[in-house]
Amino acid sequence: MAVLVLVAMLVGLGPVGSLVGLGFTAVTWVLLSRSLGRSGGHRWGPADTITYGRLILTGGVAALVADAATGSVHHVVLTGLAAVSLMFDAADGQVARRTGATSRFGARFDMEADSVLALVLSVYIAIHLGWWAVLMGLFRYAFIVAGWALPWLNAPLPPRMSRKVVAASQGVVLVVVSAGLLPTAVAQICVAVSLISLCWSFAVDIRWLWLQESSRRRLPAPSRAFAGAGHSEPVLADPVSDLLVVKPATT
Repeated sequence: MAVLVLVAMLVGLGPVGSLVGLGFTAVTWVLLSRSLGRSGGHRWGPADTITYGRLILTGGVAALVADAATGSVHHVVLTGLAAVSLMFDAADGQVARRTGATSRFGARFDMEADSVLALVLSVYIAIHLGWWAVLMGLFRYAFIVAGWALPWLNAPLPPRMSRKVVAASQGVVLVVVSAGLLPTAVAQICVAVSLISLCWSFAVDIRWLWLQESSRRRLPAPSRAFAGAGHSEPVLADPVSDLLVVKPATT
């Protein structure tokens, strides 16, 4: 609410932007409270506070994007909020590791904060570049919808540096293009290249998950039972109700 009031004082917010900002606040609060209740006694730490701060800034961005859809564009404030949120993306993970407070909840929280910011910014650039650009923010959400029909897509993924690089570059491209400093043709090329890299990254993950599923199916039933007994609960087993929306991440 403080961010929304500050944005309204700086540039003004129309009724649509105000409603979207309030709705974002309410939905985030409800889902986050529910997730904390399901986290098995997770202790809120400094890293969680940083991630929550990023999510709060994204709420201000969402309100400005809604205003932009009605014709009120405020590049500087919108890009500033998004850039600060993006800069703190690396901070919450570092703080969690240095304070020994890494957790399933924290990793998922960070992941969803990234996804929501990407979705909001992709809607914003789509206003200027064409609605095809919104695909930048829809990849993970489309992935989880596919996971409802193909449960093997919900298996946990191993860490992969290229996935982190693609995700980081996606955030940079979204913020730079949102600033409106690039010519339209250059901005479209940057977004197209980022989309291609996202397609490649998701294709690599889907192939890995498919190979794992194929290997599991080839095992005899007793072997599958024995193999399953030694595995812990998947890190991201519940794609919808764990946190804000989806899994797995490109980060």
